[in-house]
Amino acid sequence: MMAERYLVIPGDLAGVGPELLLRSWEAGALCGERFAVAGPADWLNSLPSALRGEVESFAVSTEAGCPPPGRPDARSARQAMDTLEWAAGQCREGTFRGLVTGPICKETMVREGFAFPGQTEFLADAWGGEPSMAFWGEELRVVLATWHIPLAAVSTTLTPEVLVRAVERAFVLAQKVSPEDPSVAVCGLNPHAGENGLLGVEEKEWIGPCLQEMAKRLKGLDPVPQPADTLFWRARQGWPKVVVALYHDQGLAPLKTVEFNTSCQVTLGLPHARTSPDHGTAFGLAGQGKADPGSFGQALETIRKF
Repeated sequence: MMAERYLVIPGDLAGVGPELLLRSWEAGALCGERFAVAGPADWLNSLPSALRGEVESFAVSTEAGCPPPGRPDARSARQAMDTLEWAAGQCREGTFRGLVTGPICKETMVREGFAFPGQTEFLADAWGGEPSMAFWGEELRVVLATWHIPLAAVSTTLTPEVLVRAVERAFVLAQKVSPEDPSVAVCGLNPHAGENGLLGVEEKEWIGPCLQEMAKRLKGLDPVPQPADTLFWRARQGWPKVVVALYHDQGLAPLKTVEFNTSCQVTLGLPHARTSPDHGTAFGLAGQGKADPGSFGQALETIRKF
């Protein structure tokens, strides 16, 4: 029997994750019926007794103490690593249906031996599977075909296999958004989707033919690569339900411009659900009560759809 609850972890305790978790509980988004919380014992003991009474908590890190807000260090990195590793194991064992991860400081974690560029890659290694990064907002839903690679590497990393995987994952998302009418469109790689070869040949030579072949089996897929400079505007008007962007900034620049505080990340392609707020640790805001909890709340709401 599949577990019904999801696990929430705060990320780096020196960042905004802990306060956003607390504010989400105060707003009613983090309820004990659907969620449990894990983290270092001293941090858990600092939470309001009412929260600890309502939401089951698990102390998982041997690192004592809580770092001051805005000052990440080796201890906070080790605490985040311990918590993430434990959480991944609990999901793998079936204790929880999925995981909501708070933001981490990759730089300090790598210095402490973390061997991955991010939590997404760690979870792929821990759980198995081939991840795709996706984003769910109130107006825009985006799947990235490639993400954390240099721009110069996009044209060689983007292959028919990579594109097919991204489009198939986009349909998973589109069916959650609109089960009766899922629709997906794909950005072109070049300006104006290549202008029929004038501004680039990838759309004409292989991206378009690849989409045409997929459209035979995926009803609702637009078989023509679309100019990225207008596709996101069209998505905000209602079509398509999901946009496939071919590289990181092509998808995230418009998404974060429109939905910086209302979108969250969704990791697709892994055996367990995972969401996270679509922002970093924001050390400069930590502890001041100024960080917007919208993205964290969206992560809590969205994971329940998976």
